[in-house]
Amino acid sequence: MSKEQLSSLLKQHRDQIDAIDEQILKLANARASHARHIGELKDDGVIYRPEREAQVLRRLMALNEGPLPAEAVTNIFRSIMSNCRALEKEMTVAFLGPLGTYSEEAALKQFGEGKHAVVCGSIDEVFRTVESGQADYGVVPVENSNEGAVGLTLDLLLSSPLRICGEVTIPIHHCLLSKQTDIQQISHVFSHAQSLAQCHEWLNKMLPNAEREPVTSNARAAQMIHDLIAADGTFAAAIASKRAAELFNLNVLAENIEDDPKNTTRFLVLSAHDVAPSAHDVAPSGQDKTSFVTATKNQPGAILSLLEPLAKHNVSMTKLESRPAKGGMWEYVFYVDIEGHVQDTNVASAINEVTSRASYLKLLGSYPLAVV
Repeated sequence: MSKEQLSSLLKQHRDQIDAIDEQILKLANARASHARHIGELKDDGVIYRPEREAQVLRRLMALNEGPLPAEAVTNIFRSIMSNCRALEKEMTVAFLGPLGTYSEEAALKQFGEGKHAVVCGSIDEVFRTVESGQADYGVVPVENSNEGAVGLTLDLLLSSPLRICGEVTIPIHHCLLSKQTDIQQISHVFSHAQSLAQCHEWLNKMLPNAEREPVTSNARAAQMIHDLIAADGTFAAAIASKRAAELFNLNVLAENIEDDPKNTTRFLVLSAHDVAPSAHDVAPSGQDKTSFVTATKNQPGAILSLLEPLAKHNVSMTKLESRPAKGGMWEYVFYVDIEGHVQDTNVASAINEVTSRASYLKLLGSYPLAVV
């Protein structure tokens, strides 16, 4: 192919892309106009409808014929929906900071850029910020596929009036970040204790002599490395995300250093809207999850009796987590996730029967299953 022929073909494709971009722009604005009209017609004041957004994303994934992968399609349309929402109201979302944490990544994935961020110093602060009305929603980690449940989040769910209105799953891919460019010079590694544990074997192999220093978060570790002045010849690195490298202008010395490539963290989206049954409740999306916390008397067969109604009503349990109750020694509460929505007949019947057998039951929320 001659240079002239190549240039002509490139121009044809670029002209087509320009024409398609113009169509996309017109259609995106048309969509935004309809979204704004819907907002004007609604009288409940709720801008974010997680069940509706989940349905939209699932439908588009089913229609997708490529070459864009499903994750790219959901990323594009989450951004469009986020910017359409912002025409009605800029939502405020609280998450565990500083910027660059996986909590921020989860908030971005669920709500997009069309939001105002409230960066909190602790998980407790995220709860308090939403409870006080300073944020519309909160995003908190609840479990990691390797390290298990986040106990503080579970404890706060028990005591807080907030309800779960959504969930987000984030694949955790750790990077080694530093001001240095030579990995062999690294003598100290800073990160959250869980991340150090998740990269244990890689560190043993690649940096066996480096000191491992736990800090409050991965992003905080990256921030520390950015601010560190190594006057004593100490060469430090942080384990954090690639976004943290961009935020704090650090070199990425190694990527995907987690020992388990399937390492995933699940986050919950919290809201004050669902404190009591109302028009604000998250409606069924067709693929939902319901979470509740319950307790029973300490006697033989109590747990079996408590969970028997789930099997009786053909409800699948996806999680059972015990936590010490705060009221007394050797007493426990049980966190349960089940498939389905509380408005589903079989789920409602099962929960009513569990409630009649339990000494305590608190419904934490029904919400759409996480979308890729």
